[in-house]
Amino acid sequence: MKIKLDETSSQEHAHAVRQALSQNPHAVREPKENNLEMAIGHEVRAYRKKLGITVTDLAAATGISLGMLSKIENGNISPSLTTLQSLSRALGVPLTAFFRRYEEPRNAVFVKAGQGIELERRGTRAGHQYNLLGHIDNNSSGVIVEPYLITLTTDSDVFPTFQHEGMEMIYMLDGEVVYRHGDQLFPMQPGDSLFFDADAPHGPEKLVKLPSRYLSIISYPQRGKND
Repeated sequence: MKIKLDETSSQEHAHAVRQALSQNPHAVREPKENNLEMAIGHEVRAYRKKLGITVTDLAAATGISLGMLSKIENGNISPSLTTLQSLSRALGVPLTAFFRRYEEPRNAVFVKAGQGIELERRGTRAGHQYNLLGHIDNNSSGVIVEPYLITLTTDSDVFPTFQHEGMEMIYMLDGEVVYRHGDQLFPMQPGDSLFFDADAPHGPEKLVKLPSRYLSIISYPQRGKND
């Protein structure tokens, strides 16, 4: 009976997680426009059709001529800010909605095997090697992500304890460690993962089998220049 209860609880948890994760990671967005006028025109036409109104109706609501609206929707003209404000009010959408499809640069960082940036962090002298596998400072997500490959090669009584903002995930690759998070200890073997709030003290508590390697992925809010 106890096994059935455990299985039911696990299934309910998995169902709750699937409901919470509403974004489909395999979905493909519509291709964005790399021409600003075309991008604006596409959005104006799309929002107009969504409301089920004609170009004539939109012209009457905004005071913009039919010829001008036709040029805007076809991407043949760059509308002024005043014109966009009129369209925004008539279509009931924020001004920024017209720029949704405009293609902005998206960065990617490729790191060859063994070429990650080696960093000095607490614990490095205790046989802990930290390699940063990539970093994009300014991005469209509003989140900074720092992926590290951590290698533990020397058995030492000195274990670094970390505490910082954001979330972190540990994924064990080789070896075995006992990892601390707050007042909890987690024995970790290859294939095990640990996802946690990084504001609590955390770090390797015991090195069971060396050498040990694990991925550490840290994410936290992107700060503005004036923050």
